[in-house]
Amino acid sequence: MDAAFLSGAVMVITETRTVADARAMLERVVDPDLPFLSIEDIAILRGIDVASDGSVKVTITPTYSGCPAMDVIISDITSVLTNGGFTSVAVDVAYSPAWTTEWMSDDAKAKLAANRIAPPGPLGIVAEILCPVCSSETVRTVSEFGSTACKSLMVCTACGEPFDYFKAI
Repeated sequence: MDAAFLSGAVMVITETRTVADARAMLERVVDPDLPFLSIEDIAILRGIDVASDGSVKVTITPTYSGCPAMDVIISDITSVLTNGGFTSVAVDVAYSPAWTTEWMSDDAKAKLAANRIAPPGPLGIVAEILCPVCSSETVRTVSEFGSTACKSLMVCTACGEPFDYFKAI
């Protein structure tokens, strides 16, 4: 930690921020459509580079190229890191490689299920969609598009509950 003394009793303290600091701060940035998942949980966060001058560059990949939540996510990243002491924040949106549900951790998929959203299955496999309320296999698709483009609206024919299914892409 560097300290520079100014006139009077005022002291300015500067700390060198690290990638670990940035990653910890970014845990507070959530997907606005899935507020129980951080951008790292859902695997939108692709990279963090911290320069010696205190600036940081964050790379994110949207779940869909036209994802309407990206502006909010970029704003939240910038705000959290600026308030956390980074001198300059740049957010790079990378479209290649394209985001895939394969990047999501098992923990993120468990959080989806705990919040009554059926998690995606493996790519290329017709996954059995289970009702996140009663675990029944007897579900039907109401609409290929649910509350967001990345989800389908389903209903369980056993318990009658509607729910979202996070599509495997």
